[in-house]
Amino acid sequence: MKQFLPVALLCAVLAATAGACGGSSDSDEPAVAIPSVTLHRSRVPLGSPLEITYEFKVAEDARFDQDYLVFSHFVDADGELMWTDDHRPPTPTTQWKPGETIKYQRLLFVPIYPYVGEAAVDVGLYSRDGRRLRLEAADQGQRAYRVATLQVLPQTENIYLTFKDGWHPGEVASDNAGNEWHWTKKQASLAFKNPRRDVVFYLDVDGRSRLLSSPQVVTVAAGTSTVASFQLGEAPEVKQIPITAEQLGADDTVLLTLSVDQTFVPSVVTAGAQKDNRELGIRVFHAFVEAR
Repeated sequence: MKQFLPVALLCAVLAATAGACGGSSDSDEPAVAIPSVTLHRSRVPLGSPLEITYEFKVAEDARFDQDYLVFSHFVDADGELMWTDDHRPPTPTTQWKPGETIKYQRLLFVPIYPYVGEAAVDVGLYSRDGRRLRLEAADQGQRAYRVATLQVLPQTENIYLTFKDGWHPGEVASDNAGNEWHWTKKQASLAFKNPRRDVVFYLDVDGRSRLLSSPQVVTVAAGTSTVASFQLGEAPEVKQIPITAEQLGADDTVLLTLSVDQTFVPSVVTAGAQKDNRELGIRVFHAFVEAR
């Protein structure tokens, strides 16, 4: 995740002399939009999915000279950065029209961070060279605007999932320790204590359909009941699969099974370019069960 502590520190050092860094407090510059954020819940356990609605009410006289990015910083009670959801808005800012409202949703999985307690969300618009635009909201400094608060809860508040059969050992991206995943075999299972309520199963997943003759198809079963079947694309995607209490069954433990119709061996499909001889199915970044 990209973080802005180095930029903020640089701004603090240069502010007294240059006054031109992204955190400029020039009050004569008009605000280009009113930002707001709505969280689908205000109490958020570590590791859980968080649905976020971003909204920007564009000013009547707003003009954008380039496509700006959105920074979204989750900070603790002392204002220290914990994690981010920086992104490109789905509608580029050069296409934002004066007076219109830009609204869209995103979903992130809260990192396992060593903090519980009150937290807040600060957002802003910035360019690649670090310039930040003025918005109309509570400025926390450096043109970071406070738009929401939340309570971060311990991970123990979640339904605990156990990886059972059919999983390869976890892997971590070489350039981002926060990017972790597990490959499945042709079939893999997860177990959790039956909450005896309807749930939503979040599955953050991708595959390697480009290496096969047709797209991979994934089937999800709770016990003996098939609850979902879908085709995988190339990009990672989060599937939200509703499962009723009836489908979870009467046993104290629920077994979720992920099955894929096609597997592959990297060393075979790449004609030896890769040395990995494992049979791989799908790549799972996050698996989460949320009671409703």
